[in-house]
Amino acid sequence: MSFDSSASYIYSSDFNQARVGASVPLGLNMAAGLEVKYVEDKFPIAQGAKKDPVYSLYIPFQFDLEIAKLDITPFYYFKNKTNVPVEQNATAYGVHTRLTMSLLKDDVNEVYTQGYLEFAYARQKASVLDNTAWENQYYDQAAFTLGVRQNFYSSFLFQVAATAYQYPDGISHVDGFSGILDQKDLAFVQSYDVSRALGKYALSTRLARLWASNQSSLYIGYHYAESYTADPQHSVLIGNTFRIGEHIYMDMAYNHLQSTNSSDRNKRDLFFVNMHVSF
Repeated sequence: MSFDSSASYIYSSDFNQARVGASVPLGLNMAAGLEVKYVEDKFPIAQGAKKDPVYSLYIPFQFDLEIAKLDITPFYYFKNKTNVPVEQNATAYGVHTRLTMSLLKDDVNEVYTQGYLEFAYARQKASVLDNTAWENQYYDQAAFTLGVRQNFYSSFLFQVAATAYQYPDGISHVDGFSGILDQKDLAFVQSYDVSRALGKYALSTRLARLWASNQSSLYIGYHYAESYTADPQHSVLIGNTFRIGEHIYMDMAYNHLQSTNSSDRNKRDLFFVNMHVSF
């Protein structure tokens, strides 16, 4: 039986983030795990920061099917406080799923193509501004992602994806929003930033140079995202994965984000480090 564990930390001027987790196989084609995440806001409460750290719990399941791989991750955000206009309880829960399918596999030329579909759904208890009145209410959100990965000669990997967000309760009446759900739990769009804005869509891409013999890579990612409750955003991600021991792997990255507004927080720099250990 193998045992996988990971720990990551993200530093920026706005947030401290930490995540730890572990997983074990439950059979030949199935694994399950447990992860916890901690986020501490460092920007002013007047700009929407949470006074207390935000804690969330994840229970990922992985199924390796004959023709596809299925990942299912339920998650839960423990109760916290929003700060506008007065402190109100906020929480969130939901599930993220990903189905990865092999579209083309050519072992002779070492070329393969994978497609993946993601669906995520979350329900938040958050503060919603409708005209001039703030109300503490439940608010539902869904995210749909379609992506393709292309591997060339085991040396290059290209990925492109598009994400769209849907709101069963509608979005036209929302003039302001204060919740605790990190949108990365619905779709990862090549950024390690904490975003609690209600997304509209995101376009993302990633290119990696691979060295399969020593299990390392260099990669660069980019996204453009628009939200209903925040300004449009560009993100550039540059990183390196490498092995430092027989069963120890590292992933280190620099992430620069820039919004289209002129506020003090329109530019942000993040530093990411992750260690993965297998036993």
